[in-house]
Amino acid sequence: MSWQERRIGDLCTVGRGSSPRPINDQRFFENGEIPWIKVADATASGKYLLETKLCVNRHGASFSRLLPVGSLIICTSGTLGLPIILGVEGCIHDGWLYTYDYKGLDPEFFYYFLQTQRNYFTSVAYRAAIQNINTEILRNTAIRLPMLDVQSRIASVLKSYDDLIENNRRRMALLEDSARLLYREWFVRLRFPGYEHTRIVDGVPQGWRKVSLAEITSKIGSGFTPRGGESSYLPEGTPLIRSMNVYDDLFDDGGLAFLGEDQAATLAGVTVESKDILLNITGASVARCCMAPERYLPARVNQHVMIIRVDPDKADPFFVHKAINSDERKRQLLSYAQKGSTREALTKEGMARFEVTLPTATLMRQFGEIAAQSFRQREVLALQNKKLRAAHDLLLPRLMSGEIAA
Repeated sequence: MSWQERRIGDLCTVGRGSSPRPINDQRFFENGEIPWIKVADATASGKYLLETKLCVNRHGASFSRLLPVGSLIICTSGTLGLPIILGVEGCIHDGWLYTYDYKGLDPEFFYYFLQTQRNYFTSVAYRAAIQNINTEILRNTAIRLPMLDVQSRIASVLKSYDDLIENNRRRMALLEDSARLLYREWFVRLRFPGYEHTRIVDGVPQGWRKVSLAEITSKIGSGFTPRGGESSYLPEGTPLIRSMNVYDDLFDDGGLAFLGEDQAATLAGVTVESKDILLNITGASVARCCMAPERYLPARVNQHVMIIRVDPDKADPFFVHKAINSDERKRQLLSYAQKGSTREALTKEGMARFEVTLPTATLMRQFGEIAAQSFRQREVLALQNKKLRAAHDLLLPRLMSGEIAA
């Protein structure tokens, strides 16, 4: 099979996104209807970016370029060189490059090629303090190409893995949405089983009560940074969970660090156990919260992540997790975090005083059983995805180099 080396700039047009100025001017986002794609939106998106946290209005969009579904965009900073395919039509922030008008280059093959170039882009990125890649760097990057039909076959093999992973991701999202909606129906709208025959006393159904987390937990506390910091992390070992792994109702495997036996032993006091709730307590991700992933236990946490361990004799952990992540409680947590003198932060003392409303034991048990079943199904799907990614990552460099034929 004959492969030729070309420049990316000879095979497609490369452009850069643009942002309205000043970027924080709310006039550009009021009544926004067009997805506004920032670098942060790609952090946990996988191959396809399907939703954004913010929308821009028509006026704001006029300062940018509206890209169609299926467009390939490349991150210029942060997760340097990360390629993403748009699952939505949207405008891109100036932290993205985009490509179009391909000539002799299969876009899917190009996406997989970019996945192999992350280390290269890091090595050529400019600026010492904040590494970036620009349009010229991408245009001048060399790419080895087989014939177009071979490119398509290679992309098809890798895409089959990605499609399975994406299908599992969507099933996981549906399961989580179902549990979230059930919580809202039962405990926010108060349409729980038997609500028709339940009196409301002081604003809550009879038999319900407010408690602090201190009253229903056996542990509230955060971890530590291992000696040596990131330089001590290993490719495998005991997982170290950081704030970048914790999202609302979602654990993101990306960037998961691992510790050796000695380092893990020094952090034994912050061991994550089954049914622990993980809460981010500092920085921009403050108040993000998820259940500990069974597939990575026992794990450890660093100083930015708090373990909340519910005593199962006093409350159901899955109920408490959903209560913390409910809209009202989330706003409360964020208001607490913003009261810090120097940066957003949640404290052990503050979380110990944090209140949740417990329903009757029977109702809480009913909900907990449903939520636990949903969580177990999501864990099975997540483990499948972990294995699929491992197979995908093993094949990727060998297919893209021509070492094995598609």
